[in-house]
Amino acid sequence: MILNASCELQAKAPEALEALLMLRPQTGIGQTVLGSELAISPETPYREYTDRFGNLAQRTTLPAGQTVITTKCTVNTPDTIAIATGAPFTLVQNLPDEVLLYLLPSRYCQADLMLKLATEITAGVAPGYDQVEAIRSWIHGNVQYQYGASNASTSALETAANRTGICRDFCHLGIALCRALRIPARMVVGYLHLLDPMDLHAWFEAYVGGRWYTFDATQEQPRGNRIVIGYGRDAADVALMTPFGPLTIAKMTVTVEPAP
Repeated sequence: MILNASCELQAKAPEALEALLMLRPQTGIGQTVLGSELAISPETPYREYTDRFGNLAQRTTLPAGQTVITTKCTVNTPDTIAIATGAPFTLVQNLPDEVLLYLLPSRYCQADLMLKLATEITAGVAPGYDQVEAIRSWIHGNVQYQYGASNASTSALETAANRTGICRDFCHLGIALCRALRIPARMVVGYLHLLDPMDLHAWFEAYVGGRWYTFDATQEQPRGNRIVIGYGRDAADVALMTPFGPLTIAKMTVTVEPAP
């Protein structure tokens, strides 16, 4: 399906400040970007670069007062995601060099402290894809989706204890549990068609059987029509806006619709 997606951010700053943005998708495995634009009002220049994870990012200086940042894109996405029941565990010595960092504990994903829970969840399950699916299914069935139950500093360990959170928290927990089992996992942010309520979304990918597969613990069934904006170890790497100074997001509006 070809999707039109947009995000409008209304922000306020008491003074001019530097900021990093990550709001434009790019063509890659599973998606073709047919058009993409970014506008900042009042008119503000920005410079694009590629970060260490291969994401397209923007650097800018936001003015004091109110700023409206609008991004729009048209992307051809698959209607389904790949499912590979039985895909084998990939031994660490056989992992590509660029995948190794997704085995390590990170700021929000304390994989080194989660082996016991990961082992309990996947007891009797074949190593590899089936373990990741068991983790995704367990999170979906045991963690309650609840706005306001977590904040920007909530970690996977806290989500495992409290059993509440939003997509970001579901994602961090899934990543940490996979890494505890020596399965590389990374965070993905972007758009999901027919997400309810509509918002920017987060899910995770795991590396098994020699490739990355998509897992989304917030959804009951596998769903395609996703637009990827960025990949990272956890939310610290894929923030849609990183201000270097005081900034308040007053409003965010997201739309995802089939292209006419």
